[in-house]
Amino acid sequence: MIDLSLSSLRRDYVAGTRTPRGVIADILARIPLHADDNIWISTLTAAELEPYLAALDGREPTSLPLYGVPFAIKDNIDLAGVATTAACPAYAYLPERSAHVVERLVAAGAIPVGKANLDQFATGLVGARSPYGATRNAYNPEYVSGGSSGGSAVAVAHALASFALGTDTAGSGRVPAGLNALVGVKPSKGLLSARGLVPACRSLDCLSIFALDTVDARAVLDVAAGFDAEDIYARELALVPADTPARFRFGVPAAGQLEFCGDADMAAAFAGAVAQMVAAGGEAVAIDFTPFREAARLLYEGPWVAERYAAIADFIQARPDALLPVTRAIIEPAAGLGAVAAFQAQYRLLELKRRTDAVLAELDFVLTPTAPTHYRIREVEADPIRLNANLGIYTNFMNLLDYAALAVPGAGRLPNGLPWGVTLFAPAGHDRRLLAFGARFAAAAPAETLELLVCGAHLSGLPLNHQLTERGATLVEATHTAPAYRLYALAGGPPYRPGLVRDPAAGTAIAVEVWRLPLATLGSFMAGIPAPLGIGSVELADGRWVKGFICEGHALAEATDITAYGGWRAYLAAR
Repeated sequence: MIDLSLSSLRRDYVAGTRTPRGVIADILARIPLHADDNIWISTLTAAELEPYLAALDGREPTSLPLYGVPFAIKDNIDLAGVATTAACPAYAYLPERSAHVVERLVAAGAIPVGKANLDQFATGLVGARSPYGATRNAYNPEYVSGGSSGGSAVAVAHALASFALGTDTAGSGRVPAGLNALVGVKPSKGLLSARGLVPACRSLDCLSIFALDTVDARAVLDVAAGFDAEDIYARELALVPADTPARFRFGVPAAGQLEFCGDADMAAAFAGAVAQMVAAGGEAVAIDFTPFREAARLLYEGPWVAERYAAIADFIQARPDALLPVTRAIIEPAAGLGAVAAFQAQYRLLELKRRTDAVLAELDFVLTPTAPTHYRIREVEADPIRLNANLGIYTNFMNLLDYAALAVPGAGRLPNGLPWGVTLFAPAGHDRRLLAFGARFAAAAPAETLELLVCGAHLSGLPLNHQLTERGATLVEATHTAPAYRLYALAGGPPYRPGLVRDPAAGTAIAVEVWRLPLATLGSFMAGIPAPLGIGSVELADGRWVKGFICEGHALAEATDITAYGGWRAYLAAR
């Protein structure tokens, strides 16, 4: 993967080993390779990019905070001279002026690459509600990217941008971050100007930031934030300092209130994240999550959906058929919502906020999953409303309650290979402090590991097991392979060793162990593996594939077939 982190670009620009023109040329060459991922609605041509590049000519790389940094813009945010569509071609218009935040980023040296795909009119958390195609997850194209800022997130995940602008009304700046292993900053309302944004719910909308890590996110936030008198919802916030205490308290929804929609792997990952935050210096405090969940339901079950109608009222009245059916089904009925319901919901929200503020007053922040699970695109297409709602369980309340939030990647990957993440949130103004806590969380992540299958002398208690334990490996489980393998006693020794060979037609299940080995020690372990053995992929009885010992076929000519014993230990006992 090409390194587009801010520190890497700055280092290479100063050294002269990369230039902004070269970086942009490389990105433009790689964009077509991801055409099937539906990341972009439009990208800038060489002619359109030239003014941004020319503005950097003759400038020192250290003279601007974002010198030569490529970024993506969600296509409901204006970039002067490039159409804004909000993922609705019939709605498109050509802005003469860029959004306030885009102006600030460009002035700091950043280079816009293009306009990123989104759920139409930013109505969705899946990234699949677009006439430009469903944006595909960066780690498995069968899965959703998350939305509505899916294109922005996947552009960063595929190194087509160093960072990206998204928006966040109900979680659109956090869910895609969690599902694509990114940092997602959902700033305090009004901290980043919303001028130049096609509104979803104007009183709640926030521009958001996707970045590779908390350091880059902080650098972009510092440039993007600034009071804009032309934005009626902008406000000047006194930000809490980024200093964090050595010991801190964080809230976690009570065990019975955590929801993972049946995803046991995500539940286990979140439990690990809580332990990781404790390792970072925190004390986990169980909280009543009920008022947060009730506030979340107000966003779509209450009158705030009428704001989505108000944002495009003239257009939807004139061209209702221009909306995707699912988008129209959500927005159009809001025309019938009345003022009485709006006031009643506001009163209820204030009651709930009094309760949630009291919870936060006793804590440094609250930690939740970013999303409870992850869905395939085909699953969302079959059940678009319910599954979309599930993805917002931990996000929909945030802007209603006026909190700042930060999504950060979880350690490692789920068993299916997908990333996951957690969200930290606190009262408005805590943006930089949340980034500091997010950095501490990342620093406390356990070392990356690999699950390794062993079937012979490395089994527990056998002569070579010390080669695992002295490298910090721990036993995960004793199990069996799928019924598709044969086991052979190889010639030579001591130590005596078996060879595992895949044979789906005549194989059986072989007793094995799976160990978790730190990746940092994998190289030295593999260096000691003699021919004809090697490390390959082995299928377990439960259908999982893990790395493990396999044997080259030529060695079987002088080997003894011991498959009938069902495993190396049984063979040794019989001898």
